[in-house]
Amino acid sequence: MKLNNLSFDFTAIAFYCFTILYFRIFLADPYLNTDAGTMSPFEHGEVFVLDDGGEVDLDLGNYERFLDVTLTKDNNITTGKIFQSVIEKERRGDYLGKTVQVVPHITDAIKNWIESVAVIPVDGEEGPADVCVIELGGTVGDIESMPFIEALRQLSFSVGQDHFCIIHVSLIPVLGVVGEQKTKPTQHSVRELRALGLTAHLLACRSAQPLLENTKEKVSQFCHVPAANILSIHDVPNIWHIPLLLRNQNAHHAILKQLNLLGIATPPDLEDWTKMAETFDNLTNSVRIAMVGKYVGLTDSYLSVVKALLHACIACSLKPSIDWIAASDLEDESANMTPEAHATAWETLRNAACVLVPGGFGDRGVRGMILAAKYARENNIPYLGICLGMQISVIEFARSVLGMERANSEEFDALTSDRVVIFMPEGSTTHMGSTMRLGSRKTLLQTPDCITAKMYGNPQYVDERHRHRYEVNPDVIVVLEERGLKFVGKDETGRRMEILELPSHPFYVGVQFHPEFKSRPRRPSPLFLGFILAATGKLEAYLRSR
Repeated sequence: MKLNNLSFDFTAIAFYCFTILYFRIFLADPYLNTDAGTMSPFEHGEVFVLDDGGEVDLDLGNYERFLDVTLTKDNNITTGKIFQSVIEKERRGDYLGKTVQVVPHITDAIKNWIESVAVIPVDGEEGPADVCVIELGGTVGDIESMPFIEALRQLSFSVGQDHFCIIHVSLIPVLGVVGEQKTKPTQHSVRELRALGLTAHLLACRSAQPLLENTKEKVSQFCHVPAANILSIHDVPNIWHIPLLLRNQNAHHAILKQLNLLGIATPPDLEDWTKMAETFDNLTNSVRIAMVGKYVGLTDSYLSVVKALLHACIACSLKPSIDWIAASDLEDESANMTPEAHATAWETLRNAACVLVPGGFGDRGVRGMILAAKYARENNIPYLGICLGMQISVIEFARSVLGMERANSEEFDALTSDRVVIFMPEGSTTHMGSTMRLGSRKTLLQTPDCITAKMYGNPQYVDERHRHRYEVNPDVIVVLEERGLKFVGKDETGRRMEILELPSHPFYVGVQFHPEFKSRPRRPSPLFLGFILAATGKLEAYLRSR
């Protein structure tokens, strides 16, 4: 069957559906932002970028990784998008003078968006999707969620109850020394949902431990949901066990029964997925990775990078051991203000097998990142710089090797005389939302025998996703290359630097794009794979075998 698509909680459920249906996904976020592009990583986690340049919630990244599909910005609905579209119609006079209201105009806009996009499959299959999976974020009762809930209530009525299945994700906390599983939060949220016109058909109950039978019976009795439709989504060794957990509870049978699809769906085929989950559980060796960034206080800020490292490590039969280093702790000022944090950061950096500097914005921690890049370059430690991390390596090389003491980015010092990183000419200086260089773009390789070309297995080009508004200054490329820093990848104009390598180094690579966004559990990003292979001394043997 064909399926259309829509955070941990729901992604694994959607993946499980994908094994038996052909579907389409929607993620509805009630926040007023038009997209996630201007949100702080500290507040909302990473901004995930799609092929078409959509800046979306990290949940869509979870969907792409789990399901190995390619989504578009239309798969993400926000309150901001809906209100903007309705107001634009009102300004054009599309409502013929009527008073524009939340009901029916906002709710109709939500329904129309879902219905128009829902038929388009996300996995490349021909024809309309059979099932659309919609994730409504937030909490039942949130005021900003009300238009979405009302729209879904109307949608359930229009398509009919036999074509609508509601899976309500709820928490079963454990309180007290006796470890009693409390069902009151679930009872209240189900009751609130019912009061708003939606009745849950299945309950996905998050808990630390498997639900006890008496807990299931209590939830079933007070929530009017059959015990067979109450799913225990308890903690497991790794998230890849969740689809297996759902299969063992016959979740597919309950979903298909509600949708009247038992006769056409295939049994879930999770043999390959089971091997992957069990393989990770049995890994014993690990590799230490120093992650030097500015948002390390919230690991979700670098979620795709973490997942890409995981995928690459598993391909090398290793577990990732990520050492989070706040870049500011490496700086000289930290030695005076927080000497213990400074000493710990440097000890952690020196004990790591490789160094990764991810993307980011703003000047906080930049000097620490430069020191990390210098340490990796001078000590032949494998280094991977992503977006800002690439620009950092250029700044460090210009300062340390070329003697350009004031070498910097315009982002950090607009008045510097040595601008090695500049604001892109086509960028907007007045607006921040959706004004960066975004989405999948080709990078033409200049050197067929470089590490990047060998890892991708393509001597001509790579196609990766971008998100940046600064770039390496084309005017300094010649002098940088004369001293050994090679730009092996450029955009189609030949003036925008995309990939740099240091041929005299075992693995020193910087990329302007974000290779982490296309990494998949069974298809790791080539650059992340090369990074881990270099960290374990296996890169040369791997390349010879290729």
